[in-house]
Amino acid sequence: MTSSLADLIAALPAEDGWGPPAVTETTLNGVPYAPFSKGDKLGRMADWTTDSKSERGGRQQYNRNYRDQQIYGAGTAAIFTAPVTEADEASFSVVSREPTKTRYGRGAIFTRGGRGARGAQQGTRGGRAQLGRGGRGGQQGYDNYSNRGRGNANRGGRRFGWKDYDKPQRNRDASINIKADWKLLEEIDFNRLAKLNLDADEGEDVDDYGFLYYYDRSFDKAPVKATERRLTALDRATYNVTTSSDPVIQELAEKDEATIFATDSILSMLMCSPRSVYPWDIVIVRQGNKIFLDKRDSAALDMVTVNENAADAPLEEGSKEGINHPVALAEEATYINHNFANQVVLENESQRVDMSHENPFYNASEETEPPASKTYKYRKFDLSLNEEEPMYLVVRTELDAVQKNAISGEDQYVTVKALNEFDNKAQGSGGALDWRSKLATQRGAVVATEMKNNSVKLARWTVQSILAKADVMKIGFVSRASPKTNDKHVILGVIGWKPRDFANQMNLSLSNGWGIVRTIADMCLKREEGKFVLVKDPNKSILRLYEVPAGSFDDDGEVEEVAEAADDE
Repeated sequence: MTSSLADLIAALPAEDGWGPPAVTETTLNGVPYAPFSKGDKLGRMADWTTDSKSERGGRQQYNRNYRDQQIYGAGTAAIFTAPVTEADEASFSVVSREPTKTRYGRGAIFTRGGRGARGAQQGTRGGRAQLGRGGRGGQQGYDNYSNRGRGNANRGGRRFGWKDYDKPQRNRDASINIKADWKLLEEIDFNRLAKLNLDADEGEDVDDYGFLYYYDRSFDKAPVKATERRLTALDRATYNVTTSSDPVIQELAEKDEATIFATDSILSMLMCSPRSVYPWDIVIVRQGNKIFLDKRDSAALDMVTVNENAADAPLEEGSKEGINHPVALAEEATYINHNFANQVVLENESQRVDMSHENPFYNASEETEPPASKTYKYRKFDLSLNEEEPMYLVVRTELDAVQKNAISGEDQYVTVKALNEFDNKAQGSGGALDWRSKLATQRGAVVATEMKNNSVKLARWTVQSILAKADVMKIGFVSRASPKTNDKHVILGVIGWKPRDFANQMNLSLSNGWGIVRTIADMCLKREEGKFVLVKDPNKSILRLYEVPAGSFDDDGEVEEVAEAADDE
């Protein structure tokens, strides 16, 4: 007896329908069962080769080699885990007689934060494993990098190198002794400074003093080894008078030409402070509604540092008499810059360019040396935020030479600086190339390395050139005649740039620098009249502003009060 399919369907209860009955319980005869997901892949019903210790959260770590072989139901394995009754069972493991193999072979060394960190974080494909937090491009300055490793995308972590654990801790001393009666007003980290921004105009000339010789273009040609030019010491009178001691600035202050007064050396250090590593300090004097940015006579602002931003900067440990000690290198670099600027000009009295006034610091009756080729331009910049509250800054800038434009024949103002090589194989060289063999063939690589190792120094030179409105910035490459001695040097070449083009290559923002200057000035203007000291922490990327009692530096004769200078007149 047969029946049709329709009759069979009609015979079934209406509430049952097709398929198993719908239930809401998660147990089957009292035994819990694991729910499944359509995304689970059926690879293995059980995997006895996987170490339970390598599983995090009951789920096998993702591995591209087992992408299609994940354990079915691994996400809910904890439901079926029976409680451990004996301590021996927790430490039970399968013993394998086969030697363990690594994909990098025996003795593979991994560096955290670099490209070799791929093997150290195999469980995070595309994930970000934070091994450490670094600052911006050099906070704690020279050995913090922002590396992107493969597989662990470490951002800002410290980069560990060969025997990094065996290197001495760098604990520098402050540039000035902080006294107990100094009052801490502000503490600003470099991350905050790097976010400041203020657009200022290109400035206008207020007055100019001194004279300039023409630049010797023969130094632009690459020298032959047989005809290398020796750096010669020339005795020429140069000056680096602090702001409040400058008679021209005192006169401009009486005329209320501006609110802020500074020199290009002091101002460039403040504008480029987020790049600095070594300690420094600036004395700020508020007299009435005016701000004077000063320096102490023994301040480090006058010294030219060497490889300050290098990943492995010169060590301060050991005797300071060593020729590769940071202090000795700074003295050597300062000596080179002074003599190099005097050597690359043609001292022809009949072809020099005179400014409106004579050198304000040179006294022919007292000096035994002739004045150097130098022009002091006093320029004014508008730092106002609105028209109701105008704020101007006057800065004394310097120019070193003049040259004829090859096309138009017009005079171009030139600033002259010098980079120096001490020993490319010594500690602290920062991985620099050998200039004698690479400067002519790999000039771009040499310059890029110097931008990395001497970021703050090159940034200050660039800012000074832009403040002075120089048309060309000449940078010489001077090396030791022998790496073992620091008293004989040779000139290997000179390269010229337009200052603003060089600033773009260095990612240098003048707007950020003006924002820093305006912020520090506002901090002092909202206080009472007095004296302040801005100090760079010797071991941290922090600036601290202190209020100091009147006459704190008078005993040493380091900074003169503007009020005393005004009273004398």
